[in-house]
Parts: sequence; C-alpha cells; structure tokens
Amino acid sequence: MPELPEVERARRLIEQVAVGRRIRHVVCATDDIVLVGITPGAMARALTDRLVVASRRRGKQLWWELDRRPWPLFHFGMTGQFVTPHQGPLRLAAHGKRALDRSWPPRFWKIMLELDDGTELAMTNARRLGRIRLQQDPEREQPIAGLGFDPLYELPPADDFAARLRSRKGVLKSVLLDQGFVAGVGNWMADEILYQARIDPRRRGTELTAAEARRIHAKLRDIVVQACAVDADKARFPKGWLFHHRWGKVADARTAKGEAIEHLEIGGRTTAWVPAIQK
Repeated sequence: MPELPEVERARRLIEQVAVGRRIRHVVCATDDIVLVGITPGAMARALTDRLVVASRRRGKQLWWELDRRPWPLFHFGMTGQFVTPHQGPLRLAAHGKRALDRSWPPRFWKIMLELDDGTELAMTNARRLGRIRLQQDPEREQPIAGLGFDPLYELPPADDFAARLRSRKGVLKSVLLDQGFVAGVGNWMADEILYQARIDPRRRGTELTAAEARRIHAKLRDIVVQACAVDADKARFPKGWLFHHRWGKVADARTAKGEAIEHLEIGGRTTAWVPAIQK
C-alpha cells in the first residue's frame, strides 16, 4: 500500500500543479465508503472556487490548505494516488506486473478537479480502502491528531528516539507499524529498516541496547530520505535493498548479497527478514 514516500510524492505533485491555483470544477464519485460523512455534491461545493494555498502531509495522511475552511483530507488505503493526464500512476505492489492504466479519465477515480489553468487532477482508489474527508482543522482532528512523529519532517534526535523505542514492550515490527509511534511507516519500510539495522523483527523495544536503537533511528532516517528523493520510484531504490526481493513469499528468495530471506507473520502482517544477519 502507499506508505510515506508514495504519499510524499503525491504531496509534491499537488504542490507543483495545484498550489497557487483556484479550483474551478469538482466532480466526486458516488461512493459513501471512500467519501466519509459528506455527499458528492456537498464536497464539490466546498472545494469549488477555492484557492489551494498549501499541500501538507503527516505520515500517510495528505491534506490541502485552502483560502477558506473546511479543507480536504485524503488517505490512499491500499491503492490510492493522485494522477494527472501528464503524470500517470506510480507502480504499487498491488499492481503486480500488469500494465498500468494511463487512460484519462482514469479508472476508479473518486474525485476529479479542474484548476484555473486547465490542469486536471484526479484521485483514484481501485479497492475503495482510501478515504476523503472534509475537516475544519485536519491537524487537530482525528485521524491526524492521533499520529506520532513524521520521520521525514519531525524525526526526533537519535537519543530521544532511542529512549522512546526502548520503552516499548511490543515486538519491533509491530512498534514500527504503530502509526501512533511513527507516522507513515508501513510493511515494506519496517522490514527494510530492520534488515538494514540488522535487528530481528521479533525482538521487543525493551530488549534493545541504546546503540541498537540508534541504529534503527539511522536506518529509518536514511530509508525515508532516499525513497522520497526518488519520488518513491521503486526502480530507483538502491539495488542492495531488501525491497527488491521481499515479495511473494518465494521459498528460495535471496537478497542482492545472496542472503536467504524468510517470511513469517507478526501481528497479522507478512514479514520478510534475513535470519543470518538480523539478531
């Protein structure tokens, strides 16, 4: 599913094409699962003729600041993203190897907007696990109010992070997936962080040494920065990353270095790890 780097890519796209522009036309799909607590017509009326002032994100939550409240808040779920006619979809794990749909209007669109310069923009959501809300103050309302720090914008100093992590009794994979602890880390990122930090995902925060916790901090920082630097384009992730070899529960899967990858379930989530180096 889209994790922090994918949502940051969307935030930057909105910043590039929409900030400073006025929304001239809005159409919302009739979908009371994705559109939360508001009708398509009411959402369209709230956004039409509004100036986009800023594109903001915390973790996997994306919102726009407009020249008048309320503001729209977007969550992509498993397959959501923003696209334009000129900037097509980003390949997600859910797409597999099938060809990406670059038609316009895109399939599975949930909201489509036209800006005052003619730019068209749409959020797609094939599996309907995303959400679009309208809120007066997204940062102070749920779900954002319940999120932990954003590791791209708000990563605590290493010693502070280490102290927080070492106070957690849960297993590390689950702690990293806890959005109330760190916002934006999902399944592949948690596995990558622990692989590069050489830490067993089944260990508990309370079992870590200070040096091990600082190692996790360093890898969290590095992975987030590198993934965002390439706009979440998986083909441009470093070739040594576990990411390229972790998918599909392949029995003889190996890393770029030839290390055997194993898969297990932690907290209901598939976890890829390398027992030979993760201790």
